[in-house]
Amino acid sequence: MSDPASEPAGPRVGLFVTCLVDLIRPSVGFAAVKLLEDAGCVVEVPAAQTCCGQPAYNSGDRSNAVAIARQVVDAFSEFDHVVAPSGSCAGMIRTHYPSLLGDDPEYGAKAKSVAAKTYELVSFLTDVMGVERVSARFYGAVTYHDSCAGLRELGVKQQPRRLLATVTGLTVQEMSEPEVCCGFGGTFSVKYPDVSNAIVEKKVADIASARAPLLLAGDLGCLMNMAGKLRREGRHVSARHVAEVLAGMTDTAPIAQGEPVTNPGAKR
Repeated sequence: MSDPASEPAGPRVGLFVTCLVDLIRPSVGFAAVKLLEDAGCVVEVPAAQTCCGQPAYNSGDRSNAVAIARQVVDAFSEFDHVVAPSGSCAGMIRTHYPSLLGDDPEYGAKAKSVAAKTYELVSFLTDVMGVERVSARFYGAVTYHDSCAGLRELGVKQQPRRLLATVTGLTVQEMSEPEVCCGFGGTFSVKYPDVSNAIVEKKVADIASARAPLLLAGDLGCLMNMAGKLRREGRHVSARHVAEVLAGMTDTAPIAQGEPVTNPGAKR
């Protein structure tokens, strides 16, 4: 009989939690850990991580973006994979770090290495770990928003839909334009609030047209923006990160809602 201690462990994954998940929605981080561990990964959360540097980078603050990128590279270099429950943050690391640190004699090669092994959560589960289904239950209809960074920088489109199709009781009702921006864009929504509001106004109208009571997405920034607008307009659509549903962890109140909304099928 083999000794379990001698059997090889799964890949060692460094979870990049993201600022918004850490400060606003920790339940997404716990859901990510569950999904990764269920897939056979050994998950660690480096304490030294902070931001991916995208706000500084998008604002033209190159010096601070470089400093933050170096810190991330140092914190995650030793892992087999780096995974973030955010297409935006994963896209920053994977797409922009190699050019941001490319001329750095100390960090150039390390940045390319970290970038190459960085993935958005659901993409990693399906494309790297080969996860084909989850054991979660959620009885109801959902609609899914494709975030700009996840879709265009990382090619995340069908992966979440494939896993959602395996959630018992769940149906996906597509909006007419799921790939259209929500208007958040990080610092864009701060610099151009009127334009941002006009974009999200059209977005929530499209969300409502799908006639699903729950909106899902893979980026918390997008979700906060859309959930806030949905609530201000009095629309009866809740919002959650897709990881929460895939992990079967929906006890936390939906985003931008103070009181929990019970999923009646969760404990069937």
